[in-house]
Amino acid sequence: MSAIVALVGRPNVGKSTLFNRLVGRKEAIVHDEPGVTRDRHYGLATSHNRTYNLVDTGGFDPEGDDAIQRGIRRQVEIAVSEADVIVCVLDAMTPAGAAEHAEIDLLRRSNKPVIYVANKSDSQRQETEAADLYRLGVEKIIAISALHGRRIEELESAIVRALPPEANEPAEPNGEDPIRVAVIGRPNAGKSSLVNRLLGQDRLIVDDTPGTTRDTIDTLVERGGRKFLLIDTAGIRRKSKVGREGSVVEAVSVLHAIRAMERCEVVLLLCDAPEGVAEQDAKILGLAVDRGRAVVVALNKIDALDKRGLTAANATADDKLTFVPWAPRVQVSAKTGRGVSTLLETVARVAEAYRKRVGTGELNRFFEQTLATKPPPTSGGKAPRLYFITQAETRPPLFVVMASDPEKLHFSYQRYVMNKLREAFGFEGVPVRVKYKPRRRADRGAAVRGGN
Repeated sequence: MSAIVALVGRPNVGKSTLFNRLVGRKEAIVHDEPGVTRDRHYGLATSHNRTYNLVDTGGFDPEGDDAIQRGIRRQVEIAVSEADVIVCVLDAMTPAGAAEHAEIDLLRRSNKPVIYVANKSDSQRQETEAADLYRLGVEKIIAISALHGRRIEELESAIVRALPPEANEPAEPNGEDPIRVAVIGRPNAGKSSLVNRLLGQDRLIVDDTPGTTRDTIDTLVERGGRKFLLIDTAGIRRKSKVGREGSVVEAVSVLHAIRAMERCEVVLLLCDAPEGVAEQDAKILGLAVDRGRAVVVALNKIDALDKRGLTAANATADDKLTFVPWAPRVQVSAKTGRGVSTLLETVARVAEAYRKRVGTGELNRFFEQTLATKPPPTSGGKAPRLYFITQAETRPPLFVVMASDPEKLHFSYQRYVMNKLREAFGFEGVPVRVKYKPRRRADRGAAVRGGN
């Protein structure tokens, strides 16, 4: 599983700007007003060949006493307790005060590796002024500018050095290994009821109160000669609800669910069909796709819907899940058992596609036909040439295409190739990935026709 790195600091020290810099895209909201980031935000960052989960937290204010500030403090404490490495972000332009001392005390008590940075050190003069922060009694402070990227490489190196050793890659699974399935969804979607239905017993507590399942629970199920390791997780609420309701356990469950995604092959998103697929369901599915997991969507509680209600539920799902048109959708009732066998068959089929490896010869015969049917479009007076394709990885499948001027290949054509791969080789429910690399001199002997 990927390690967790938490960004912690006072309001308005630039944590969200640093988060965006480290993950390489603008995911967190950035604003000059203190307190904009009120909830933990998650992203995947990669540096020095290590990938880790980065957690952006709200501004830590030990003196604030309103409900929102108390909620933020709880979430900061949770992030600190769950993190493998902590990055404490200080303001290079603000002298250390009582709040900073309280923050340092919290981090020291955690017994976790802590990297201290003085942000907003946009120049050598400001870096010199940041030396005042050594009054906090810390051994080393890295002066950075998240806005301009100054000394970010040094910070990334420090993070990677502090990460725990990377776990060995699990052996390539065979058909006899259990299919690892994370059952994910909002509270009260029926996750525990589904697992109990598959087991034929009340293995998990079932209650109408959202949030009954507080942790991940693994259950081995065998159906139709196939084994499934089901990981039932706590429901993922909108983060704003987690903070404002002040439930520390609920907030921890978000990290547990994300960890469950990382140790599974297939993420089964269970949605409450009568309530309709919600924006939060789409966000949950997005977390799974970001982590390269196969996905299956199940609309639960269809026993409570008539034909018109079922049509409406599917229409809502179409609207909310437009970014994963390749994700199979199954209608089930955990209460009555309707559709459950179909659901397991779908999960098994998707897992098989997730593990699939296509031979290079078969791939290139497909590729030649694809190029003959629709060559790459002309860009800048000349069409890029695509030479050959190979599968580099499984789980999820990653294909590498050697090409001339790959940067000139339009994204719409890249999407076309991806869709054709999924269609030709049955990658249902699988996030297919394709990388285009410039052809090396040694590759010139193997070419598939493409371009003009």
